Order: sequence, then structure tokens, then C-alpha cells
Amino acid sequence: MKFLRSAATIVAIAVGVTGIATVLYAWRLPPFTSVEQSTDNAYVRGRVTILAPQLAGYIAEVAVQDFQEVKKGQILVRLDDRIYQQKLDQAKATLEGQKAALASSEQQPLSAEAKIRAGEASVRAAKVTRDNAEANDQRIEYLNTRGATTQSNLDQAQSGLEQARAAYVQATTNLDVAQQDLQGMLVHRQTLESAVAAAEAAVQLATIDLMNTRIEAPEDGKLGEIGARLGQYVGAGTQLMAIVPPKRWVIANFKETQIRRIRPGMPAKVVLDAAPDLNFTGKIETLAPATGSEFSVLRPDNATGNFTKVAQRLPIRIKFDEGQPNVERLLPGLSVTVTVDTSHGG
Repeated sequence: MKFLRSAATIVAIAVGVTGIATVLYAWRLPPFTSVEQSTDNAYVRGRVTILAPQLAGYIAEVAVQDFQEVKKGQILVRLDDRIYQQKLDQAKATLEGQKAALASSEQQPLSAEAKIRAGEASVRAAKVTRDNAEANDQRIEYLNTRGATTQSNLDQAQSGLEQARAAYVQATTNLDVAQQDLQGMLVHRQTLESAVAAAEAAVQLATIDLMNTRIEAPEDGKLGEIGARLGQYVGAGTQLMAIVPPKRWVIANFKETQIRRIRPGMPAKVVLDAAPDLNFTGKIETLAPATGSEFSVLRPDNATGNFTKVAQRLPIRIKFDEGQPNVERLLPGLSVTVTVDTSHGG
């Protein structure tokens, strides 16, 4: 019995040690720490851009097919542009009309300036006539007080003075009117200039709309499945297709217990799950500013209920080294296994 109890004790101790060792190994804790940190929670990433029209209309041409290689500027889809062509022609016609109105208004200020000069001359002439009439009236009045002239001559001099003064006031008023006309013409010309600028902007907008009927590849890449169909009516923002540029990288989600020595610049080995015989090399480019759970839609709340500790993972971006073969096999979304050598300082 004593022997059996000793054997059971030994077995229990062995099982406990094995369990502890298994946990330490799984968590890569001492003495199982390694200069290499590895994770299979990693995926190839790329910029997948969804292409959509800015305008509404019927699709007149689909110039590409599923998974086709395209170049920057290549036409992918063309919308029916007849309406937008007519809008551009209409905007151009409006612009020409505004320019014609502006050109015809150029002579009006010149005419108004000529009237102002004529009005100024009239004012000067009226002033001379008034001054002469005042001098003549004073002379006749002086002679009348001495009995050297008749009352009729005095009345005639005073009447001439009043007419001269009225003529002067009229000439001054006409000059003011001419000056106001000139100011009005200048304001009207500014209005016409603004109308021309607005018409030019309308032409530019109509030109942009017409250009937007052609959906072009924003950069070199490979298309996904084409969702556009000939004759289909689409609105602004309708998803037609996706383009994937050739640039690739890896997002590897390492456990928080693995990132202690990981630094940017450290070398990494990437093994593609779809082709385990293909190995790629790269370097750590940057570490995420927070764990993946912090970016999730439903963030965990560990302050309520029972608590079970779960190792958090930190996304790390890995850049592939240039000039490697078989990079076309690195498709966004594929799973990879990443191993980082922490013995090389970043």
C-alpha cells in the first residue's frame, strides 16, 4: 500500500509538472523563451479599392473582365454621356453669351466718361455766364441807384442773373447724373464679369461631369469580380468592381507575451499556408498603437461579471523585402505563418 501511495504521488507530481511545463511552453515563458517568436495568426494584406461612379446613368460599355490586369488610366466602364455632353454644350453657350454682354458693355463707360467731360465743360461755361450775370446785375443796380439807368434794365439784368444761376445748377446736376451713370455702369460691368466667371465655372463643372462618365483605373493593379453590366442603371456610389494594386504586406497578430523584444526593423520569415514550400523574407515595419480588441466594434468590458483572462494580440505590420520571386502568389487575405528573429536588433 505504501508503495502504491508513493507511486500515485509520483504520478501526480509528474502530471502537475507536465501541465505546468505545457502552459509555460504554450505561453513561451521561461525556461521555454526563444529568440524567435512565431504566430500563425497572420494574413497577407493589400489595398483593395472599390470603384464607383460619381454620376448616375446607364452603363454604355464595360471594357474589362473579371480578374484582368489593368494599367493606370485605362478605361474600365463608360456611362452614357449624351446628357452630360449636352450640358457641357449648354454651359459653353451661356459662357459665350456672357462674354458677348461683357464685350458690349466695354463702350458704355467710354461714352459715360465723354458725357462727364462734356458736363464739366458745361459747368465751367455756366459758371462763367453766372459770374458775368452777377457782375452785370451789380453794375446795373449801382447805376439804377444813381438814376443812370431805367428800372427795365435792372429787371432785365436780374432776370438774366436768375437764368444764369439756374443754368449753372442744371449743368452741375447733369454732371452729377453723368458721374452716377458711370458708377452704375462700372458696377454693372463687375456684375457681368462675375457672370462670366460663373459661366466659366459651370463649363468646368460640366467638363468634369463629362469626364466622370469614364471610370478609369486609378493605378496599376488587378481587378476583382466585375459587378457592372451593360445597360445597367447605376447611381453615384454604386460599387462596380474592385482593384488590387501589386503592393503587399503582412499583418501578424502576436500575443502580448511575445512582443517584449520585437522592434521595428527586425527580420521576419513568412511562410504561405497555400504553398508551404515558399518562404518569403521581410522586416517589421511598425507596431499597432493598441491591441486588436481596442479597435473592435464591441470592445470587451472586463469590469463586469466573471473574468477569464485572455492573452491579447497586437497587430504588427511586416514589409516584404524587394526582389523576391513568386510574389504574385501573395494574394491579400491568404493566411501565413510569421517568425520574427528577435536576436537581431531593430
